[in-house]
Amino acid sequence: MYDVLIIGAGVIGASIFRELTKYNLKVAVVEKENDVAMGTTKANSAIIHAGYDPKCGTLMAKYNVRGNDMFEKICSELSVPFKRIGSLVLAFNNEDLKVIKDLFINGNNNGVKGLEILNKEEVLSLEPNISKEVIGALYAPTAGIIGPFEYTIALMENGYKNGGDIILESEVVSIDKLEEIFIIKIKDGKEIKAKYIINAAGIYADKIHNMICKEKFKIIPRKGEYYVMDKSQGNIVNHTIFPCPSKVGKGILVTPTVHGNILVGPNAVDLEDKESLNTTSEGLKYIRKSVAHITEKIDFKESIRTFSGLRATSTINDFIIGEDSEVKGFIDVAGIKSPGLSSAPAIAEDIIKLLRNSGLNLMKNDNFIEVRTQVRMSELSPLEKEELIKNQPLYGRMICRCEGITEGEIVDIIKNSFGKITLDGVKRRCRPGMGRCQGGFCGPRVQEIIARELNIKMEDVLLEKNDSIILYGKSK
Repeated sequence: MYDVLIIGAGVIGASIFRELTKYNLKVAVVEKENDVAMGTTKANSAIIHAGYDPKCGTLMAKYNVRGNDMFEKICSELSVPFKRIGSLVLAFNNEDLKVIKDLFINGNNNGVKGLEILNKEEVLSLEPNISKEVIGALYAPTAGIIGPFEYTIALMENGYKNGGDIILESEVVSIDKLEEIFIIKIKDGKEIKAKYIINAAGIYADKIHNMICKEKFKIIPRKGEYYVMDKSQGNIVNHTIFPCPSKVGKGILVTPTVHGNILVGPNAVDLEDKESLNTTSEGLKYIRKSVAHITEKIDFKESIRTFSGLRATSTINDFIIGEDSEVKGFIDVAGIKSPGLSSAPAIAEDIIKLLRNSGLNLMKNDNFIEVRTQVRMSELSPLEKEELIKNQPLYGRMICRCEGITEGEIVDIIKNSFGKITLDGVKRRCRPGMGRCQGGFCGPRVQEIIARELNIKMEDVLLEKNDSIILYGKSK
């Protein structure tokens, strides 16, 4: 029996999970995959938007601006990479200039700080590698970049450390309510009981809603494809660069990542299939062609990876957040498309208020541990590295040459992790395999470390999901 059960372990579910563990409650997250951050959270633009784009008065505008302001504190507490690098929306003609002036007015109405409209010379002084055809830009200094799956994993680890439960590999198949208690049935036949349900199921939020409530919205998955560029391309732009937005999204962007790469994308294609994560030659060609309008300096031969993600676009053109009017205790947090990542901490903050207003007794957890630490050798000074290696020699054994990840860092995250430890799970937590060779050198060594630390066979170490077998056995 839980006070609150959260369905979905993406960035929204994780943010709410950690926030709830600040109170004396019995809280759990249930997730159908074998790890957290496996949906939209691991495949997005990794941007903390400033908040000038959402229409004034919407939930998206409210939570984006408030959420943006919260990231320094939370990322500092959780040892998560975050940089406030600013963004530019480029104008190439008079029509674009009108759009950015409208965004400037809307952003000021939303409460975005520091917005400026720059002329051509000012834009090129900030970004000399963009097209000389630019005539102006909207500058938003509060925009930032983050490691989205690192952030989500950190939230979950911290919530788990503070007494929350994480229930993985548990797909919800039905929800019933008996008097004041929800009975949630899992695919394997198990049941979970809870007083309140938070529906944070991403692209499946409509399916979860319809299990217990009348149909009120539909989630349409919108696929976006991306290029990840090698760090040799990392200095092409200094800010997140957008074209003028359209009805389907913010357009093909170019942005640095917190780890020194460049991300290019996404396109936007509405689908019916909620499992379609393939990339297409047509989609990637469209990205290359579109970004040439912004800059021709990107050498796509230096791409180290392409990927796609699905965004939860709803039939209601705003976030869907609130207790169902007919099913008390069932709270939707649905349709969380961009700027969902930017809004996540503010949404979590308001869910607490919503639960209190709904009757949940909230008493502060005086033993709440707000700090979570993670060693990143590449960020330490030579003296700090020397001291650490002296005490633990594993920090002196390089495993991933591309990203500079040591055996000590990998062992740390295996010991601190929850659920099933996979090769990609380690990759998302501390980056071995994220570099130019994409795990060609370090992958087998990471697999050996996982097997050793968990005392399992090499053949039992998975790539990611339960059917992703890497090794079947020795060939000789």
